[in-house]
Amino acid sequence: MNNSALPRALSNLIDAFGALPGVGARTAERYAYATLKGDHGKAVQLSTALAKIHNSVKLCPKTFALIDADEEVSPLYADPERDRTVVAVVEEPFDVVAIENTHQFKGTYHVLGGAISPIDGVGPEQLHIPELIRRLREDKTREVILATNASVEGESTALYIQKQLEEADLEDIKITRLARGLPIGVDLEYADQITLTHALNGRREL
Repeated sequence: MNNSALPRALSNLIDAFGALPGVGARTAERYAYATLKGDHGKAVQLSTALAKIHNSVKLCPKTFALIDADEEVSPLYADPERDRTVVAVVEEPFDVVAIENTHQFKGTYHVLGGAISPIDGVGPEQLHIPELIRRLREDKTREVILATNASVEGESTALYIQKQLEEADLEDIKITRLARGLPIGVDLEYADQITLTHALNGRREL
């Protein structure tokens, strides 16, 4: 942001915030000004957290979830109370957080690192699918839950993984998909076609 009306340090901070995904110019300005006006200690805390992030976080070599740099594998995978024979396959690390917040799942996870999206230059070879197949064999997995997003990319990724599992001679593994339906409070006219299709196919008797 080249604005002579602002101090260089503030302009640089605005540029840094503006480089984040989903943060527009006005939002970046508000973040930067709030940081300047706020408590100095909080600004230092933010600066320290940013400085340490890359050296303090890594990917779990087994599940590809985010873990502390001093950990060997994900605590959720190492936990003896978790069922390693049930694996939820998700697109991104924060999808793990979303499922964990339900307190309903006691299996383990596998993070793909994205979804197949040719328009964004993301192909199957860029996802952690070979590692998934190898892990399923090693852990004698009995169920794979395809928990990718309910989007065109998520559906394509789930179908691709299903085909790969079948070709890998893993027929004994049960492959399931998260249930899809209409969210509460949404009118039919505003529902997208993918959601409506899953809602119709997944209808149940009352």
